[in-house]
Amino acid sequence: MLRITLAQMRSSAGRLAAAGVAILIGTAFVTATLLASGVITRTTYDAVTARYADADLVVSATSDAPLTPAQVADVDALGDVEATAVMDYVGVALVGGSRTVYQSVVGVVDDRLQPLEVTSGALPAADDEVALPTDVAERLGVAVGDGVGVETWSSETGEPATTTFTVSGLVADPSGAFMTTGGAAVVSPATFDTWLADQWGGEPQVTELAVALADGADVAAARGEVADAVGGTGREVVTTDERAEAVTADFTGGQDLMFLVFTLTFAAIALLVAGLVIANTFQVLVAQRTRTLALLRCVGADKRQVSRGVLTEAAILGVVASVAGVVLGALLGQGALWVAHAMDVPVPLPATITLTWQAVVLPVAVGTLVTVLSALVPARAATRVAPLAALRPADAPSAVRGAGKVRLVLSVLATVAGFALLAGGAALGLADQPGPGLLAGVAGGTLSFVGVAVGAVFWLPKVTAAAVRLVGVSGPTARLAGANTLRNPRRTAATSTALLIGVTLVATMSTGAASARESLTSALDDQYPVDVTVSSAEYDEEGNPAALPDTLVGQVAGTDGVARAVPVTSFSPQITWPGSEDEPYWPQAVGVDPGAGRDVLRTDGLAELAPGTVLLPSWTVPTGADTPATVTVTVGDESLELRAVVAPVEAWGAVLSAADTAALTGGTPTTDLWVGVADVASADDVVPTLQDVVADSGVVADVSGAAVERASFEQVIDTLLAIVVGLLAVAVVIALIGVANTLSLSVIERRRESATLRAIGLSKAQLRGMLAIEGLLIAGVGAVLGIALGLVYGWAGSAAALGIMGDVSLAVPWLDVTLVLLVAVVAGLVASVVPARTALKASPVEALAAE
Repeated sequence: MLRITLAQMRSSAGRLAAAGVAILIGTAFVTATLLASGVITRTTYDAVTARYADADLVVSATSDAPLTPAQVADVDALGDVEATAVMDYVGVALVGGSRTVYQSVVGVVDDRLQPLEVTSGALPAADDEVALPTDVAERLGVAVGDGVGVETWSSETGEPATTTFTVSGLVADPSGAFMTTGGAAVVSPATFDTWLADQWGGEPQVTELAVALADGADVAAARGEVADAVGGTGREVVTTDERAEAVTADFTGGQDLMFLVFTLTFAAIALLVAGLVIANTFQVLVAQRTRTLALLRCVGADKRQVSRGVLTEAAILGVVASVAGVVLGALLGQGALWVAHAMDVPVPLPATITLTWQAVVLPVAVGTLVTVLSALVPARAATRVAPLAALRPADAPSAVRGAGKVRLVLSVLATVAGFALLAGGAALGLADQPGPGLLAGVAGGTLSFVGVAVGAVFWLPKVTAAAVRLVGVSGPTARLAGANTLRNPRRTAATSTALLIGVTLVATMSTGAASARESLTSALDDQYPVDVTVSSAEYDEEGNPAALPDTLVGQVAGTDGVARAVPVTSFSPQITWPGSEDEPYWPQAVGVDPGAGRDVLRTDGLAELAPGTVLLPSWTVPTGADTPATVTVTVGDESLELRAVVAPVEAWGAVLSAADTAALTGGTPTTDLWVGVADVASADDVVPTLQDVVADSGVVADVSGAAVERASFEQVIDTLLAIVVGLLAVAVVIALIGVANTLSLSVIERRRESATLRAIGLSKAQLRGMLAIEGLLIAGVGAVLGIALGLVYGWAGSAAALGIMGDVSLAVPWLDVTLVLLVAVVAGLVASVVPARTALKASPVEALAAE
């Protein structure tokens, strides 16, 4: 029987190839996901530990109980310790010509603990030398051997002091160790200790220490010795991987497996759709082999042998396709790493993938299991072929049994209950209960989708019939095509369902991402209503921000890409209200002209600002108390009674009008600028230009750009959307293979009917057109219904997940859904090409002849 099975596989190689491609894509997806999870985990760990270089241990301490120099020396003196390095850094102002740049600084350390790479010159050897990041040197216009001013704060004098240092070299940060601080400059250990002591206001104290052990040292034993040397509460000694794991857990909220689960879900979807395609493919094979199976029964094969032959064929196909999928997935993973390295991605990616047994065994096992399970129903159908079928002319069998009532009831209950849960989840999300809302939404979406898919055999044929009536008006060929799609409603429903699943998920994620983009952008507008802020970083004797010169204000306003620059005054008033005189509120307040401020903000946060009014954040009001009608605002000897309004935007401690600010402070010096960018998408260009303008002015000011964060956020959302849609597109591609298989089965079942049509005058072009319309109907119905369901799920999911952020904007990703529909329709037409060639191979006389 095995030889017969292998012979049948050779004769049906073309048909099996389609099913093999479906399972190959699914298993490649699983393999790539498992490999990607390993790469991401390792990359994340390497990115976190990059600043520790080749350290073996990391000592962490709190700012309340930092390590003292004596404790650092004790660790350094341990026998197994080869080197130590302070991981803290200090901030200084670097001055080159008329430019000033703030920069983080570290000290020279042992080569094993140095993550920076010298690209020119050398690391500092003297106390008056500094090595600068290459981009900082370019911005300051200095090179190796030039002098650069370094402004630091002296704890002895209590005033800033500027010293000239010699640039000893230029450094790069290839591993991204100081990515969050824009790189790091390097000074001698003695200089660094002095600056660190000034930062602490006394002796240098350390909150993080990297430790490199001697080769062959027992890490566990050395860890205990280091812990004894720094003993005390609030101090911890861990390995670098443990440190990375802890930091990663903080970033992800402890959900380290979220990415793996997320992507494996898409792999499961791809395999589910592949299973539907495989089931249809084996139905095609059984239909093709009706007479062969009957002959086997005639010569003595029993039902078990026939069924076992089909399942053996499925198992062989599953193993071969799954192994090929593992190879393809590994090649895709390695190719992705090559591309990432070629694009110079600024993260420490490994050079090669690491194949684990899970990434090899699991995809093969899952792929084979899915293939065998998908072949169970066709195998059962094969056992129903009677021996007499080999002795008489007959068309291939067609399963036209109606679906059971139990299935109908269960699908209706699941659909109704699921959509009710989905609606409840959306309502809870909008009611500021995202946790229960998201849980109910996910449960409702899953349950309703299962109900829709299980009940598709009942309602999809009716929807298809409606579509048939629409296309039937174009002529008899279209009416024949429509009738053919309804001939076997169970198989048509299965194929459309496969496409429905893929398209629904693509539309859901596209809709959710589009809604999230608009909703979260609106939330960012509320949180960061100003595109760019230029703030004075110098202070007067009373601790108030120093005024920015008028020349800088004009230069910022005239910068390309800047739509408007509004002067703002920062000051620190005292605010009291009845009953709070003993506990006054000391906010960092801003004063601004109401009209100009409203013009530059991206929200209506200053709608109620006017002379005589102060905007206060809601958290300033005592718990359980009502917002006071008036408050007293005091600066020095001046006080004003102002009407209090809870600010809709809580980005500032308090907001007053420029007129009230002048009355309280005696003037409105420009300590900050609120800058509006003409096009947020160009913020990446505008903000560096503004930083150059400020650096050229010689004014010590900080330039921070919420517009850059917004643009980066939108870029991340777009990138994630592209990745997710790309992942789900795999399921759509697999489903479209199923459309071709369904048309092929339809051609086999209607071989004699097609010949009759040809005999009575149907041309080859008309027969091709009939099959093309069939493919169009199957693919079009699945795609349109999938898009409709995807919009509902996407909107409901957005409401459930994003309600906590305020108003949820429900968006329709027109470009994405149009592209999905277009691809499905075109693919449905292309899928009809091969079946049409099969239908036209035999002449009408040959097809009508009795076999």
